[in-house]
Amino acid sequence: MALSVAGCSGESSGTTGINTTATTMSTSNSGGETDSGTSTSGGPGGTGNSGSDSNSGGTGMSGGSSTSGGFIMDPDGGMGTMECDVWTQDCPDGEKCMPWANDGGNSWNATKCSPIDPNPKQPGDTCTVEGNGVSGVDDCAKASMCWDVDPETNMGTCVPFCTGSPDMPMCENPNDSCLIANDGVLILCLPGCDPLLQDCPDGNVCIPNTSGDGFACVLDASGGMGTAGTPCEFANVCNPGLLCLNAEFVPGCMGSQGCCGPFCDLTDPNASSMCANAYTTPGADCVPFFEMGMEPPGQEDVGICIIPQ
Repeated sequence: MALSVAGCSGESSGTTGINTTATTMSTSNSGGETDSGTSTSGGPGGTGNSGSDSNSGGTGMSGGSSTSGGFIMDPDGGMGTMECDVWTQDCPDGEKCMPWANDGGNSWNATKCSPIDPNPKQPGDTCTVEGNGVSGVDDCAKASMCWDVDPETNMGTCVPFCTGSPDMPMCENPNDSCLIANDGVLILCLPGCDPLLQDCPDGNVCIPNTSGDGFACVLDASGGMGTAGTPCEFANVCNPGLLCLNAEFVPGCMGSQGCCGPFCDLTDPNASSMCANAYTTPGADCVPFFEMGMEPPGQEDVGICIIPQ
C-alpha cells in the first residue's frame, strides 16, 4: 500500500489525502493536498510512500475520513499527468511546478506549471489558493505551496518543498522532516515530531515520513473517529497516536485497505499487554517500527501494535 494524506482539516467530507507505498498513510489537510512519496526502509512499522523507494516489511497505512482539504493518498489509486518535476522546477520563467488533482478529486495526483504570483508569499506566510486546496494555484513563492488550507476561506500557510533528490531529500530547517507522498507529487518540509509524544501543534498528527528519517506533522483528518481497528485509507485519518496500517497487520481488520493501529513504546514493560488489548480481536504485540539498525537517532524505542510477522 502507499502513503496517502488527506489535505483538509476539520470535517469528514471532501478531504484530500496523501499516499505512500510500504505503509499506507493518508492525511487530510484543510488545504486539500495529497502526498505521494518514497517508501522508507523499515520493519513491520516502516513507512512506505508511493514515491521512489518501497520498503520490504513496511506496514501500510491509510486513513478513510474525508475533509474539505486534500488527502495524502494511496498511489495504488493511479496517478495523473506529470507535466513538470517538483524537484527541479523545470517550468518556463514566471511559472512553478505544482502538485494538483487533475481528476476532480481531493488528493494530489499530478503536477502542472502554474503562474507565480507577482508578489509571492514566502514559507511561513499566510497564503491563499485559487478554487480549492488541490487546485495547484496559489500565491506562494516558487518551490513552495499553500498547505493546511481552510476550505471556507481558502487560506493556509506557505510550506517549502524539499530540496535535493528523492534519494537524498533535504530541508533547510534542521527541525523539519521531508515528507514525500502521492507517488512523489508531494515533497514537503514539515515539522518533525515524536510519534510516542505526538508533540505536533493542535490539529496535527505525527506520522512517518517517506524519506525514512523520522516522522512529520500533518493535518489531523480523523475528526476523533480514527480509533484502533477502524478501517482507513489515508495516513492522517487515524487519531493522534495511531497510524493507518495494512489490513494484514491488524487483527480483525475489516477495512479493504487498512485499519488504524497504535504506536507503542518498546521500552515500556506494559507495551505487549497494551497492544494485546488495543483491538477487539487478540493477536497484536509491540513490534519495532524500524528495522534493526535503521532507526533514526532518538527513535529506537518506537514500536507499533501489529500481528508479529
